[in-house]
Amino acid sequence: MERRHFLIAPPAALLVPRLAFTQTTEAKPKLDVPYVPTPEPVVTKMLEMGNVGAKDLLFDLGCGDGRIVVTAAKERGARGVGIDIDPTRIQEAKENARNAGVSDRVQFRVGDIFASDFSQATVVTLYLLPDINRKLRPQLWRQLKVGTRVVSHAFDMGDEWPPERTERVDYRTIHSWTIRPEHKKRA
Repeated sequence: MERRHFLIAPPAALLVPRLAFTQTTEAKPKLDVPYVPTPEPVVTKMLEMGNVGAKDLLFDLGCGDGRIVVTAAKERGARGVGIDIDPTRIQEAKENARNAGVSDRVQFRVGDIFASDFSQATVVTLYLLPDINRKLRPQLWRQLKVGTRVVSHAFDMGDEWPPERTERVDYRTIHSWTIRPEHKKRA
């Protein structure tokens, strides 16, 4: 008896949802940190702890909707750059900057913070996770100039770099550091 092999194609209607699902999931970046917006009172305290002023260039690593960068520009006259891996967040950040009237003083970039150059910063802000902060610490030490301030919402940098100052706002913790000559030697 002769065997015949048949290829049975699934109905086209079943292919379309799968194709759409594949396209949607491939377009989404892999996020190391979930998006959780920093509350405005915490943003205000972070900018205060970073002593952010009109002469500063603030970089927000993992900027989300851009609220820290936008607030630094609008309320303190600083220039700012936000970097986030999620294009959706960057679009929101750009829209927030337009709405606040600070688009001329801020930029937002889609990018991987570990592959980014933020060496021009005078202040760096973060709201990442503890393991991401620790992984980023050598890059901060290497890239940032002595005197640059670093401020983190919620998470520290590990025992190797204890915060100089820790404050609480609405049950949330904020840490700050300053890049020192000894950090440059350890980078």
